[in-house]
Amino acid sequence: MAVVDEKIDQGIRIVTLNRPDALNAFSSELMDALAEAFIGAAADANTKVLVLTGAGRAFSAGADLKAMGKPAHTPKYGLSGLLEAIIDFPKPWLIAANGVGVGIGCTLLGLADAAFAAASARFRCPFSALGLTAEAASTVTFARLMGHQQASWFLLSSEWLSADKAMTLGLVHSVYPDDRLMDEVMHRAAVLAALPLTSLVQTKALMTRTRNPELKAAIKLENAALDQLAGGPANREALAAFAAKREPDFTAL
Repeated sequence: MAVVDEKIDQGIRIVTLNRPDALNAFSSELMDALAEAFIGAAADANTKVLVLTGAGRAFSAGADLKAMGKPAHTPKYGLSGLLEAIIDFPKPWLIAANGVGVGIGCTLLGLADAAFAAASARFRCPFSALGLTAEAASTVTFARLMGHQQASWFLLSSEWLSADKAMTLGLVHSVYPDDRLMDEVMHRAAVLAALPLTSLVQTKALMTRTRNPELKAAIKLENAALDQLAGGPANREALAAFAAKREPDFTAL
């Protein structure tokens, strides 16, 4: 079974994270497959808009913690390559967050041209709780979308955010009943797909001309911080607690 499913409908490419049994957690295979989906859609003349969603009851549970340290294959793109493919994607792309979004399943919201959520969706950035730090340029995008204080609390606290609260703060554009989400997002995508691609691409290029270099610079800094913290005492304690199904003890950390 492909970890990413793709289909195209009247200029709209629907890309579905397809690891429902793992709540669409990001393995190295999924990162590579999603990077290739964005790269392929960018080059495909028949694709005018991309919609990203998840199979099953989750959008994405974030990094696959069970696979950490034991990748099943050698990554071609990895997280950095995936994020570069997304940032460089020249066409409009939308998120239909059909359920829980954790870690990169949440930080991707800040990279989309517009994100939409099901009413039952919840979002969390558990980086501090894992002894790590934020990624996917969320240290830049979240502050721009939500304001500094709201973004700081969300990224620092590892607390959950409801779909309605995410919309109020500006992290998502709109919230829809679960059973209407895809229909509503496809309607939004169809509005864009009915417009000339040249105008869409040029407008997006103008809007992102200063943003994209800043996001790439932020990702380099975030990755350096992640490399420093990964495998450190706090991260080891968090992963041990996860494996043992207990609360971590950061008292001395």
